[in-house]
Amino acid sequence: MRVLKYTLILILFFDTMLSAQDVATADTSEMGMAHEVAVEPETEPEEESKLPFEVSGFVDVYYGHSFTGNPLPTSFTETDNSFSLGMANLVFSREGKVGFVADLAVGPRAEVANGFNGTTLSAIKQLYVTYSPADWVTLTLGNFGTHVGYEIIDAPGNINYSTSYMFSNGPFYHTGLKADFALSENFGAMIGLFDDTDSKIDFTPGKHVGAQLSYSTDAVGIYLNYIGGKDFEGDTLASDVSGHQVDLTATFQATEALGFGVNATSKTNAVAEGDNTNWFGAALYANYAFSDLFTLGLRGEYIGDPDGEILGIPDGNVLSLTASGNFHVGALTIIPEFRVDMASDEAFPDEDGKLAKTLPVVLVAAVYSF
Repeated sequence: MRVLKYTLILILFFDTMLSAQDVATADTSEMGMAHEVAVEPETEPEEESKLPFEVSGFVDVYYGHSFTGNPLPTSFTETDNSFSLGMANLVFSREGKVGFVADLAVGPRAEVANGFNGTTLSAIKQLYVTYSPADWVTLTLGNFGTHVGYEIIDAPGNINYSTSYMFSNGPFYHTGLKADFALSENFGAMIGLFDDTDSKIDFTPGKHVGAQLSYSTDAVGIYLNYIGGKDFEGDTLASDVSGHQVDLTATFQATEALGFGVNATSKTNAVAEGDNTNWFGAALYANYAFSDLFTLGLRGEYIGDPDGEILGIPDGNVLSLTASGNFHVGALTIIPEFRVDMASDEAFPDEDGKLAKTLPVVLVAAVYSF
C-alpha cells in the first residue's frame, strides 16, 4: 500500500510539472509571435505620382488715381480712378537637357503685352522648347521674353508695379531661335535670330538679330544687350526704317537686405531716305528689405527725347520718380505706390484737356503668386 501511495504521488508530481511546462511553452510562443508582429516593418505608402512638369503663375489687380485725371502713359496702368484687372498667368515648364515653357495669360495686361487681340495668340505670353546638347550651350526655339531691359512683363518680377518708359517703349518679346553660351563660370553670351519684334508672325521681310554679353557673380550681374533689324518695309510714300537698340543692365546686391539696379538704353530709328531719330534713357533702382514682411522699392528714371518719339514734343525730356511699398502676406503682395512724372514741357493732358508738365499718380496693387 505504501508503495502504491508513493507511486501515485510521483505520478501526480510529474503530471503537474508537465502541465506547467506546456503552459510556459505556450506563453513563450505567444510572446514570440507578439514580438514578431511588433517589429514587422510597416508598409510604406506609395509615393504620390509627380507631374512631368512644374506649374506656377500669378494674378494681379490694382486701383489707380491720377491727380490730373490723366493715367500714366506707360504700360499696364492705363486707367484712372478705376479698379482694374491686370493679368491671370499660368506657366507649365520643365527643365533639363530637353525642356519647354508654355506661359499662358489673359487679362488687360496680357493683351497689351502679348498683342494679337481677338485671336488665340493673345493668350500666349511665351511658348518655347529648349535643348542643351552640352553643358555650355542651350538652344531655345519659339516665343520668349526679351533679353533687353531691367523690367519684365510679370508683375511679381518687378519691385515697382507701374512700368518705366524704357520698358514700355522697348521690346517685350521675340519669336525665333537663340543660343545661350556659358563661356566660363562667370561670363556668358547669347546670339539670336528673330521675327519682327513683339510679334509671333514675321510680317516685315528680313530678320532681327539679338545679342548679349554677360558677367555675373553671387553679388553682381552685368548685361550688355543689342537688338536690331528692319521695323518697316518702305514703299513709294515712305522709306525703310530699321531699329537699333543698345542696352546695359546691371544689378548689385550690396547686403542681404539692400540691392541696386541700373538700366541705360539708346534706341535709333535708321531711315533709309531721311533723317534718323532716336531716344535714350537711364534709370536707377534701389530696394531695401526692412523685414520679411516689408520691402521698399525706389526708381528714378530719365528719358531724353530729342525727336519726340515718346513724349510727342521735340527736344523733350522727362524725369519720373517712383516709390513702392511691398507688404508680403504669404503669397500675396500688397503694393501701395506713389509716382510723379515731370516733363521739360507741357506733355501730359489733364482732365480738362489742357497740357501740364507734371503727372502725379497713386495706386494700390495686389499680386498673388503661386
